[in-house]
Amino acid sequence: MVKRDEWDAIVVGSGMGGLVCAAYLAVSGRRVLVLEQHDVAGGNSHVFRRRRAYEFDVGVHYLGDCGPGGVLPAIFSGLGLDGRVTYREMDRGGFDRIVLPNLTVDVPVGWEAYTKRLTAALPGQSAGIERFTRICAAVAAETRSMMLSDGEPSLADLLARTPVTAEWGRRTLTELFDHCGLTPRARTVLAAQSPNYGMGPRQATVSTHAAVTDHYLRGAYYPEGGGQVLAAALVEALEAHGGELRTRSRVERILVEDGKVTGVGMTDGDVHRSALVVSNADYSRTVFDLVGEEHFGRRVVSRTRQAKMALPLATLYVAIDKELPARPNANLWWYRDDDIEGYYEQLARETISPVPFLFVSFASLKDPGTTAVCPPGHSNFQVMTLCPPSYDYWGVGKGPAAGERYRRNEGYQRRKAELTESMLSAAEEAIGPFRDHIVHLETATPITHERYTLATGGTPYGLAQWGGTGSRPDTRTTIEGLHMVGTNTRHGTGITGSAAGGMALAGQILGRGLMAEVHRGALLGDPDLLPERAEDWDPLAVSRGSGRRNARGLARIG
Repeated sequence: MVKRDEWDAIVVGSGMGGLVCAAYLAVSGRRVLVLEQHDVAGGNSHVFRRRRAYEFDVGVHYLGDCGPGGVLPAIFSGLGLDGRVTYREMDRGGFDRIVLPNLTVDVPVGWEAYTKRLTAALPGQSAGIERFTRICAAVAAETRSMMLSDGEPSLADLLARTPVTAEWGRRTLTELFDHCGLTPRARTVLAAQSPNYGMGPRQATVSTHAAVTDHYLRGAYYPEGGGQVLAAALVEALEAHGGELRTRSRVERILVEDGKVTGVGMTDGDVHRSALVVSNADYSRTVFDLVGEEHFGRRVVSRTRQAKMALPLATLYVAIDKELPARPNANLWWYRDDDIEGYYEQLARETISPVPFLFVSFASLKDPGTTAVCPPGHSNFQVMTLCPPSYDYWGVGKGPAAGERYRRNEGYQRRKAELTESMLSAAEEAIGPFRDHIVHLETATPITHERYTLATGGTPYGLAQWGGTGSRPDTRTTIEGLHMVGTNTRHGTGITGSAAGGMALAGQILGRGLMAEVHRGALLGDPDLLPERAEDWDPLAVSRGSGRRNARGLARIG
């Protein structure tokens, strides 16, 4: 028998954008249902555990702007979650270490210090670097000011308040490099962190680069206890205010009648009814699989069909039975040569052996003393590289989102093994030998990522292009009652970008300037409703939702 539920709002998917939007609707009195196909909520903030000794972050390797006045802490505080998530600051004098042949640059907090560090490292490029950082800092300041302003400005007001963004925001990073007369080596240092958004300088806009750079230059942090604590805190706020999270609940269809959304149909045949549905699912899968292109205009369908995704990552999850040699609490960005644009061209040709780039995140340095990360005397770190997204490269056909069983595919296993070996060799070049001490090694590919998140192209960064350069869809759609949220929308990628997008959407639905309100200190959630946390509080268990909190199969530490 089909069960029918009535809700004020249904959120499909529980990434950061969906959870933030759902929580703010719940604290505002709406009856909200969140449906997640995976075992736990959190999307790219998810963690997983191995050998009852190691916990690995999937997507939270560091967060920016989490100090006083920071955007992400404000979003959580507005829900009554102040103090439920704490942030450990990384090295202010160098939270990112960029290593090129014969050059190492430690990236400090603040645009002024960053510019001085760069000009000292590349003295022959001082004038161009100063021009570049001045333009990027101005674009970032204008973007942040608009995000924190009340209401939606008119076009005339927007142009008056964002003159540098109007001139440079939609132009590519390469255009700005050319304008500043920068050498390939300087371009590589300045764009070294571009894998944070999965696009090269010829594709990324100045707005994207400026916003992401500014985000971290406001201070780099790691959430104490790992990325799952973010999702768990949002689930606590959601449930405390009458909302519900259901995991292992896959939506088959978003129901639309006469141009209006009416609810969702589940793979098990159940139907949940609501005149308001927020899709935190992949954008193209929402359009083509969950809703159906017949319900959208030709322009939206055409743009979505021709859209380009940001590049995906391959990740090695590594645990070793010794401590790493002394090093700063900083990420490592390692490049084999100093031609960043050539690197992205190489990716487009699907030639990445030997591996030309690595990002290394040292979890056991960022969260010392947290027993879930690794046992005392051990180390936990992740090694990542951008890689080609095509199914052909990975030896598969249509991918796991379409139901393909790929894990025993010989072509896939061969490619995965080759890349694992190449990444290990490069990692030992970058940080020194460690193979003899490995006690756990696991490789995740873009195909793995697609399996768990159903993201097109297996990328955590969403759309690189939807229409013109830098274009991304809004959270509104032409279907009455249907909204989009997450890394594919215009509000940006990453944890904070997705959270800000969820906040903006909740504000649109409620008719309030929520971001400006909470950044000024407004409290919408009731902290007294939140549950007490026991000594054995487990964010993974909380992120399963109250209905499955004690279900079997939850990995534990110890």
